[in-house]
Amino acid sequence: MQPPSTQPPTPTDGLQAVLFDMDGVLVDSEPLWFQAETMVMARLGGSWGEGDQHALLGGSMDVTVAYLLERGTRLVEPAVVETWLTGRMTELLASGPLPVMPGARELVAEVSAAGLPYGLVTSSERAIMDAVLARFSPGFPVTVCAEDVARCKPDPEGYLLAAEKLSVDPRACVVMEDSRNGVAAAEAAGCLVVAVPGAVPIPSAPGRVVVSSLAGVRLAWLRSQYARLRPEL
Repeated sequence: MQPPSTQPPTPTDGLQAVLFDMDGVLVDSEPLWFQAETMVMARLGGSWGEGDQHALLGGSMDVTVAYLLERGTRLVEPAVVETWLTGRMTELLASGPLPVMPGARELVAEVSAAGLPYGLVTSSERAIMDAVLARFSPGFPVTVCAEDVARCKPDPEGYLLAAEKLSVDPRACVVMEDSRNGVAAAEAAGCLVVAVPGAVPIPSAPGRVVVSSLAGVRLAWLRSQYARLRPEL
């Protein structure tokens, strides 16, 4: 389902906040992750392919490091591998144009201008999140990253924490996600999900909206989807 580029105004509804994932939603960082993971795997004496990256979409750093070490041939401490990966990602994010996803900046700006609460929930480490947000505007009044939670996606903790920080009901939030782990986390928190699949398809499901891109997605359309799918709230 892809929304039209413009929507007529809609009446006030019960939507309380919009929450955004980062990798694959705000920025097209997967090619950069592929470069960083390939470099790390080479240092570990192994090889890396698209199938390996797809297996890790939306996962935590701990899961990624364990996966890399399992496929490598050299014994290296997990903390060292994490340092290699985080360092390379921050370098890549700082060294070239920020690969902003189509429609992402415009949608965040519209939500911000409307005065609707909004936030960022990512499984990336704080250093990586900060590298993105240093070059992305508008900024986010509330952020949740890997260091803020005990359990990353697909656990709902990050989305529940963001809703708590914004003083909103998670059931009255719309979430933008691109990975199956992220969708699972948001739906487990009770949020309505607009899925924007990347390399791995996300199936349609009751109460879930799937679009091909955020280009053309407007706040009025989000409100209309919320009113349609959450009429009881």
